[in-house]
Amino acid sequence: MKRDELKKILPHREPMLLIDEAEKIDDTTATGRYTVTGDEFFLQGHFPGNPVVPGVILCEIMAQTSCVLMADLDGANKTPYFTGLNKVKFKEKVFPGDTIEITCSITRSKAPFYFASGSGSVNGKVAVVGEFSFALIE
Repeated sequence: MKRDELKKILPHREPMLLIDEAEKIDDTTATGRYTVTGDEFFLQGHFPGNPVVPGVILCEIMAQTSCVLMADLDGANKTPYFTGLNKVKFKEKVFPGDTIEITCSITRSKAPFYFASGSGSVNGKVAVVGEFSFALIE
């Protein structure tokens, strides 16, 4: 699904909609993709003359990809809120012009809480990995 379709299931909007497209592979796994244009607000000061995508933004990209899996869970019209980040590691820098490819999986759940793991790669190299949790709240 492209951005227009994502806006139907995610609460995020520009400039915080940080995935260009996503695909639900099965009930527990989704993939997402985002191409860094270089014009993003978060690159303006991180770092002048040497723009690098901040780690927190990489985590948000993984989270939004995971939210594609939660769109049909626990009824409609619930918002996924971050409740935790664990074991996050940044392995490669992500620069303007890069496309980050995300794979996320729901690892367990106890409604309203959902737990996921994910990774993001650029040009076949892992840039970020982590575990995260969400609560689906009305």
